[in-house]
Amino acid sequence: MGSSLRPSEPIMLVKPSLSSLFAPRLSRANAQAQQPRFISTSRACSLPSSDSSSSSSSLSRRQFVSQTATLSLSISLAATTGLYEQPAKSEEALSAWERVYIPVDPGVVLLDIAFVPDDLNHGFLLGTRQTLLETKDGGKTWAPRSIPSAEEEDFNYRFNSISFKGKEGWIVGKPAILLHTSDAGESWERIPLSSQLPGDMVYIKATGEKSAEMVTDEGAIYITSNRGYNWRAAVQETVSATLNRTVSSGISGASYYTGTFNTVNRSPDGSYVAVSSRGNFYLTWQPGQAFWQPHNRAVARRIQNMGWRADGGLWLLVRGGGLFLSKGTGITEEFEEVPVQSRGFGILDVGYRSQDEAWAAGGSGVLLKTTNGGKTWIREKAADNIAANLYSVKFINEKKGFVLGNDGVLLQYLG
Repeated sequence: MGSSLRPSEPIMLVKPSLSSLFAPRLSRANAQAQQPRFISTSRACSLPSSDSSSSSSSLSRRQFVSQTATLSLSISLAATTGLYEQPAKSEEALSAWERVYIPVDPGVVLLDIAFVPDDLNHGFLLGTRQTLLETKDGGKTWAPRSIPSAEEEDFNYRFNSISFKGKEGWIVGKPAILLHTSDAGESWERIPLSSQLPGDMVYIKATGEKSAEMVTDEGAIYITSNRGYNWRAAVQETVSATLNRTVSSGISGASYYTGTFNTVNRSPDGSYVAVSSRGNFYLTWQPGQAFWQPHNRAVARRIQNMGWRADGGLWLLVRGGGLFLSKGTGITEEFEEVPVQSRGFGILDVGYRSQDEAWAAGGSGVLLKTTNGGKTWIREKAADNIAANLYSVKFINEKKGFVLGNDGVLLQYLG
């Protein structure tokens, strides 16, 4: 009788393990390595020996019944809730962004992206090492595109900028190259450029039928209205010449100017803001002005990049991860810092989706979001596992946006 269970004797059930109940099913490749951890019944029945053999036998049976009930309960709950049918995720989702894998060599830096306005499924992606990719499904997949006229010479072009207006499109790059299309990119022609062009072309904007605006890294701005066969200078001199005349006007750091821009950005109304190559001051230009206007930086750290907010104001990034917003709209030298969680990495670009929503991207996968026009920013932690620097944020419209980085990293906005 000592070795049998009495009906009146209570039986203790072990509480199911939360880790065993809520562990997701792993892929077949990892199934053998990481099975859901249930207590072994043989191990559970193995208890320390005691002086009473009948007591040991009774406890073993109790433990066996208890563990059997626990195992049954766990399996029943899992089957009821369907938790074991949840697939494992290899990496945390990027929230509003999804990575698009593209066919480029390691080390390629993506520099610009544009879509045909009449067909937002058709677009082009530019980068270093003569990278030119084309998509016809809105950016989900990309294929290399070859332009014979850009491959005739033994150059490895760096395509810097692309822009479309209607079916007309333009591409500029370094060494000096200018490409034009009038059929939405189905064919491209190369337009000859003067060898006396000051600086390298870093930006181009399609402004109308057969019209475009082109900027070099020495501050030259040229305008064409006949498909690029003739260009008219919009400024009378390069930035170096301007600074040589105004160096005594109190522009700090102008004597260290090396003659080139670090970055240049254009507003919708045609105004420009550019950062000097050393980041110690910035310059602006508005349509109708004959010269670039230099400005002292209002912050202690050197400027990394500057651009235009959706409301017409300026944003300013400094080295080390600082972000500043101008007070009011238009061109000004008054800025106030906005706290951001950059984790010490530099922020490299800001792109506005609307007046309220904007995204900032930077080194080591830094991705930040604001929903109040830039007053406060939160970090997208899910992007922290991207081992790349994110250089550019481009919004085609409120529903289509991209983040471009090095090593061929491309993120697409999901909304």
